[in-house]
Amino acid sequence: MQAMAEYSSILLENAVEALSKLPGIGKKTALRLALHLLNEDNVQTEQLADALLKMKHNIMLCERCYNISDTKICSICSNPRRDENTLCVVADMRDVLAIEHTAAYNGLYHVLGGVISPIEGIAPKDLKIEELVQRVQTEDIREIILALPATIEGDTTNFYIYRQLKDFKGKVTVIAKGIAVGDTLEYVDEITLGRSIQNRTAFN
Repeated sequence: MQAMAEYSSILLENAVEALSKLPGIGKKTALRLALHLLNEDNVQTEQLADALLKMKHNIMLCERCYNISDTKICSICSNPRRDENTLCVVADMRDVLAIEHTAAYNGLYHVLGGVISPIEGIAPKDLKIEELVQRVQTEDIREIILALPATIEGDTTNFYIYRQLKDFKGKVTVIAKGIAVGDTLEYVDEITLGRSIQNRTAFN
């Protein structure tokens, strides 16, 4: 049985404990980060703390697409050079970042905030699906691209949304199957993801 690490400072121990709660950060990495911050000058450490606090307290969701934003309407929605007739539906804000990095898409987004998952207690009412339907009714949307994870939950959400959009007169497409089953967009390489968007097919 591995012995518990013994710290000479409760303040260091608390910092390591807090850092180790971040995803993908174990105790050893947390200790390395804590010691790095300890050895940095106060200005840099305070800038990091200030940036994290400002992000936590001031960041908001765009009132139009529900992506993260510094203002009520995000920079993507307010960009006049974006194609306002095409709407890409994604699970969360990380998918927006992944697609933007491909430079293969120039339309708008709608962030659901997850996918339908009965096991995790996530129902359609917990997502921004009703808001999506309202957008389609009030905006000049001609194509909706379903870009959800290639999982059972993603497919279930795709089908549910498709049924909710039964009165939509435009195209409903889904990204091509270049993405392996079980993959989330966040971990797909940019070339594959870009081609999947460009080679999207009709959803049926």
